[in-house]
Amino acid sequence: MVRWLLLAILFLFIAHAFWKVVDNVIEAAGGTARRRGSAPPSVRLVRDPVCGTHVAPRTALSATAGGTTHYFCSEECRAEYGRQRAADRRQ
Repeated sequence: MVRWLLLAILFLFIAHAFWKVVDNVIEAAGGTARRRGSAPPSVRLVRDPVCGTHVAPRTALSATAGGTTHYFCSEECRAEYGRQRAADRRQ
């Protein structure tokens, strides 16, 4: 009786370890995490119109022109964009 109980516990331990490995492989491959709250929320990146760098809107610098908000990776890119718009308006 004790032998069967120990074998059942060993089987449950191996099955649990196996499913943890499978869950981690699926998560690493870009699949959905099985545990609630384990995957970080996805962030939509936007492209800096001057240098092409992709930035998160929440942390980027921004400027609104013509009713459209543009996001920048640095103050230099935002200033360059302003210079380009000013030059376009002069022409």
